[in-house]
Amino acid sequence: MKTTYYYNSPIGTIKFVCSESFLQEMQFIDKMGKNPQKYPKIVSTCKDQLYEYFTGKLQKFTIPLEFVKGTDFQRSVWKALQSIPYGETRSYQDIAIQIGNPKAVRAVGGANNKNPIGIVVPCHRVIGKSGKLVGYAGGLDKKEMLLKIEADFTHHL
Repeated sequence: MKTTYYYNSPIGTIKFVCSESFLQEMQFIDKMGKNPQKYPKIVSTCKDQLYEYFTGKLQKFTIPLEFVKGTDFQRSVWKALQSIPYGETRSYQDIAIQIGNPKAVRAVGGANNKNPIGIVVPCHRVIGKSGKLVGYAGGLDKKEMLLKIEADFTHHL
């Protein structure tokens, strides 16, 4: 059974989809939906960890993840994204090198764009080689806000 839950974050509405035990999707959406009255414990875990992330109390998510879609290549990129430390960024080329495919910069960008579990799998931490913010499924404004949140709380540690 899948549960869809809507979370009103400080930077916009987030929809997440969970199975009984795993987070499967997380993305920014335009409007709030109706939340179920009963939901599995994983939903509470997601809500709690998102709150802690947005208030600077959490730097590493421990939510159990399940990728129900994606190629082996995409999954390797998503795994690499999870190794980017809080408050830091990497270029698409850095990720391509990390997964052992240095010429796959554009494919890394494509996989980044298809990441089904935004924020927790921090695709917002991937920027252009020049340091410029490029591409984010939630919009560049959200990417900029997420990076600013992390930078602000990193400096307070």
